[in-house]
Amino acid sequence: MRQGRRREAGRTGAVLASAVPFAALLFGFAAAPAAAETREFPTQAGTVLVETLATGLVHPWAVEVMPDGALIVTERPGRLRLLRDGKLSAPIEGVPKVADDGQGGLLDVALDPQFATNRTLYLTLSASGDGGYGTVLVRAALSEDGRSLADVTEIFRMDRFTRTTHHFGSRIAIDKDGSLFFGIGDRGDGDRAQDARDHAGSILHVNADGSIPASNPYRGGTEGRAEIWSKGHRNPQGITFDPQDGTLLTVEHGARGGDEVNNPQPGRNYGWPVITYGKDYSGAEIGEGTAREGMEQPLYYWDPSIAPGAIAAYRGSMFPEWNGNLMVAALKYQLLARLERDETGAITAEERLFDGEFGRIRDVIVAPDGALLMVTDEEDGAVLRVSKAPTQ
Repeated sequence: MRQGRRREAGRTGAVLASAVPFAALLFGFAAAPAAAETREFPTQAGTVLVETLATGLVHPWAVEVMPDGALIVTERPGRLRLLRDGKLSAPIEGVPKVADDGQGGLLDVALDPQFATNRTLYLTLSASGDGGYGTVLVRAALSEDGRSLADVTEIFRMDRFTRTTHHFGSRIAIDKDGSLFFGIGDRGDGDRAQDARDHAGSILHVNADGSIPASNPYRGGTEGRAEIWSKGHRNPQGITFDPQDGTLLTVEHGARGGDEVNNPQPGRNYGWPVITYGKDYSGAEIGEGTAREGMEQPLYYWDPSIAPGAIAAYRGSMFPEWNGNLMVAALKYQLLARLERDETGAITAEERLFDGEFGRIRDVIVAPDGALLMVTDEEDGAVLRVSKAPTQ
């Protein structure tokens, strides 16, 4: 069985009160007074620095790096902001209204591969509609001054809205052809994850205009919804491509245990709720066990659950020791899990970083210089940067 291994990193490090923030050199940030702290932590790759770039965000959910080095950040209540020169912008105008209820709200942001010339970005969010709430994917253009969105177009809306306010998913990964992969949870009803004619509990795949890619397994629409790529997912909140080999990777929440890393393949079934390595929150068994013919096994799972919020495949120059590793943001244990992979892609070991030090880590991405950027899902949420400490 592919049980998660745990090797704990050291926890609290010294506050480097006199350190010059390295991000100021890279991104042009001038650290704001409330966001000047830099702390030091030991890891298996050596000492790392965690710099607080900004605080005061309300449940930030996602961060991306813009071509000019500024950061764009979502806040779950429905705000989209820029972080530039150590300062947060006013909320960007034109963001669609979100259903800010339970786990819902403004979720992911992703920049089009041609953003530098077309200013196009994509958002996932929970919206209200007939029957309750559901997940929506939106395309828009950011103005040159970064103050507003224009040409806001809904390119996907899930098929059945319900009153539940959890398991919306939903992150976005953009393939090399510009098409979009994103996840939607089972919306609190596990049976929906086994219905190929229901968007819930799926990884979905659409073109940038919302049309259906030729590679989708149900493109004809007779055996399943045309947008569906794979089924049997409980609540996939992390999705990414390995930039080196194009492998699609997801991470999803289990129940009481059973969080999973998967490599979704077209038309495959990843088991929820028929098979799982977790149990119900009551302690009761779920489904038939951990395996069934015709259903896929995870690449890796956690028991107990760490509540994963995002996944990134590390390819960067700052931490060559981490080349090919997977970075998983975790909410429940408030940590960053680093997963080592062998030459076949199998996950072989885990190191846990920053356990309990910064709160609920919701997102993690690899910045262009190889540093990691994270956000914390808190009432007073922060943007953090992880870099290698200078050698003495």
